[in-house]
Amino acid sequence: MGIIWTIIIGFVAGVIAKFIMPGSNEPSGFILTTILGIAGAFVASYLGQALGWYQPGEGAGFIGAIVGSIIVLFVWGLIARRR
Repeated sequence: MGIIWTIIIGFVAGVIAKFIMPGSNEPSGFILTTILGIAGAFVASYLGQALGWYQPGEGAGFIGAIVGSIIVLFVWGLIARRR
């Protein structure tokens, strides 16, 4: 259930992160924004586990997922800018 919960939280966090961090180099499609939000939730989960904020098997919280999504969107913007 942890993976499914991370995906659901990532979906919502990706949409919120897109509203917080809009830009011309950011993904504009709903599906891509959702996928990057889910990736951000996974990044936040693994980063939080590495830092000791979360226990193994425990997913990131809602705020952590939003922060992870913003990090992924920022990296995406850097990569897209280079092209």
